[in-house]
Amino acid sequence: MIDVLVVDDDFRVAEINAKYVGKVPGFRVAARAHSAAQALAAVQRGTIDLVLLDHYLPDGTGLDLVHRMRDQGHGTDVIMITAAGDVSTVQTAMRLGALHYLVKPFTFAALRTRLDSYAALRRTVDRVGGRGIAGQEQVDRIFSALRTTPAPSALGLPTGHSEPTTDLICAVLHHADHPLSAHEVAAETGLSRSTAQRYLRHLEQAGRLRLSLKYGDTGRPEHRYAWVAP
Repeated sequence: MIDVLVVDDDFRVAEINAKYVGKVPGFRVAARAHSAAQALAAVQRGTIDLVLLDHYLPDGTGLDLVHRMRDQGHGTDVIMITAAGDVSTVQTAMRLGALHYLVKPFTFAALRTRLDSYAALRRTVDRVGGRGIAGQEQVDRIFSALRTTPAPSALGLPTGHSEPTTDLICAVLHHADHPLSAHEVAAETGLSRSTAQRYLRHLEQAGRLRLSLKYGDTGRPEHRYAWVAP
């Protein structure tokens, strides 16, 4: 599980964001904070993997907090979630190592896409890290893991298909380094195999996935799906 610290000065917004995080498989809210001091104390306890960080806090800014975290040697990952949309704040966040920047107001699907890409980054780093030294291919894979997928609304979803579920499946296929079967997609997303198969079939027909067949000992081919770059 990825432990998340939700930081927002508005108690209601923090609760909403925490509920969003709780809906994403593999993530759990470890703590909430409503000030920079509370957030820093939570990070100092050493149990936080990811901070969802507002910029406007009563005792400082989110970027000031990231400065203090880095000065104290805390490499905790950060995703900015804030109404601050000025370019200078965005640039500073990038220079401080924020992995994503989500401007309020946002949808659950938008947050989920970024959390899924973060989880994909961690999986990629874990796989590459086992080899000791990364070559260019592995480095490219790490950097590409944080790219978010296109908005699924452009895919013309049929009745009974949801954007968050489509988002999740797109993210899994987008970050996979080899074609996946419906069973593997179901295991990665927590969906049933039949649901995964239904979405995969639609995405393949919409041109977002490439279908290939893998023949095994039974003689019946297994359908495998790979992401098609837009």
